Amino acid sequence: MTGFARAERQSGAMRLRLAPGLDAAEIALRQLLGKTLSRGSVNLTASIDRQAGTGAVRVNKQALETVLAVIEDLDSRIVAGPARLDGILALPGVLELDDGAGDADEDELSRLLLDCAAEAVEKLAAARREEGAEIATVLSGHLDIIAELVGRAEAHPARSREHVEARLREQLALLAADITLPQDRIAQEALILATKADIQEELDRLRAHVAAARKLIGEGGPVGRRLDFLAQEFNREANTLCSKANAVELTAIGLDLKAAIDQLREQVQNIE
Repeated sequence: MTGFARAERQSGAMRLRLAPGLDAAEIALRQLLGKTLSRGSVNLTASIDRQAGTGAVRVNKQALETVLAVIEDLDSRIVAGPARLDGILALPGVLELDDGAGDADEDELSRLLLDCAAEAVEKLAAARREEGAEIATVLSGHLDIIAELVGRAEAHPARSREHVEARLREQLALLAADITLPQDRIAQEALILATKADIQEELDRLRAHVAAARKLIGEGGPVGRRLDFLAQEFNREANTLCSKANAVELTAIGLDLKAAIDQLREQVQNIE
């Protein structure tokens, strides 16, 4: 399933925009996502738009002292030119923009971040639910087609022993018109062929899979993995049906079944 959501919060000089991985408050945000989403890849991005402040630049003294200590330590080991001031100030974290917020706003910023993320996640979940309802309709349509094809295969006259016997007689007549086999021998051979070509077990399992898939869709929730497993079982039965079919028409129905199952499985990949 796909989805996009966005939420926004503002506090004084800072406005937080949340769109689709957050470094800050990562654990809390992962827990938030885990409560709502259970499958798929999710990107969560936060940005802070600082609309006001003094615009002044200040030196982060702790970061500067750390950098100078490293330079002093390396200077005793490596022969190099003296460190330039512009190079030191260009190191990340040494210079900071004074946005007027200060350390006192860190708790407020964290609160806004999580509150904003919660709103975005809820919007995302709502979008996914809406999409899921539409996909459920599509899946039900594919299941209807599969059920209809199963019914056609089950009712096909080529499955009857009488049909198999008639076809056997035609083939014998073409092979040896001057040879006549006893009626009981022909009936026995026809029964063996009909037994080998019997697809009732496959049809019963296909019908059971249709019922199971419809139940999962009706229950809602994260059912994508279970539906994907069912789609594999659908395909297995359709393959067996094709291999046991004793008529071209039954083989054609089996191929139509495989096509409908492939379409079902494609859609299943899009749900949670």
